[in-house]
Amino acid sequence: MRRLLAGFWADQSGATAIEYAIIGCGISIVIVAAVNGMGTKLSGTFSTVSTSLK
Repeated sequence: MRRLLAGFWADQSGATAIEYAIIGCGISIVIVAAVNGMGTKLSGTFSTVSTSLK
């Protein structure tokens, strides 16, 4: 049992997956913020074009 716990504690393979998950979350937050900002500008532009065409 002691060997099993020592082997589990020394295993580093899960740490890399967690690091990649954290990086992925950070990138997705940046993408959502950028798309949200662009969406607001595009909505205003389309509203302006729509009123100009009427």
